[in-house]
Amino acid sequence: MTLHREGFAPIGVVLSVSGLILGLLSFLDVSQIVIWITGGCCSIVLLLFAQFFRIPNRIPTGELGDVISPSDGKVVVIERVKETEYFKDERIQISVFMSPLNVHAQWTPFSGVVKYTKMHAGKYLVAWHPKSSTENERSTIVVEGAKGEVLFRQVAGAVARRIRFYVKAGQKVEKGENVGFIKFGSRIDIYLPLDAEINVNLNDIVTGRETVIATLKG
Repeated sequence: MTLHREGFAPIGVVLSVSGLILGLLSFLDVSQIVIWITGGCCSIVLLLFAQFFRIPNRIPTGELGDVISPSDGKVVVIERVKETEYFKDERIQISVFMSPLNVHAQWTPFSGVVKYTKMHAGKYLVAWHPKSSTENERSTIVVEGAKGEVLFRQVAGAVARRIRFYVKAGQKVEKGENVGFIKFGSRIDIYLPLDAEINVNLNDIVTGRETVIATLKG
């Protein structure tokens, strides 16, 4: 397990603030019990931040045509919808909700070429709100592989207000390559062709880079 680069600055701030607090307490000559309790609290906060920004060592799974989950979380939506930004036709939408305890990195669903990227400013509705996919701050990434194209969106929520993605149109990506990060919980929407074979059900827990959520017929 490693630490994601998005976590370097926040963890550095936690370490600095913790050091200042403990140094101040020592300077004020407070009791050792107070210093130990404060140090314990600082350690817990540090561990929580490290847990949030962790990147487990995983090997991407799946065969040609398999779509692996771009994120950890729980499947909260599987439905047929009209995708209006890129495909402009009907697609199967699968949405994965991330709790603050999930890994918050995003990975490519298969090897291919990035065909389209765009960042959208927007609202910060709770991530499970039906309109969050179209009204919240979000990114759109489309990857084309050997069996077709898949669109996935990083959607901000009421708490998650910092979306990062690291790819651009024309860039080649490998299956399971890290392409983004959402800070402090939100959701991922994946848009698949109507003839795709869906391999997950509502309320399933999926693992980024490992769970095959669908198979494209190509």
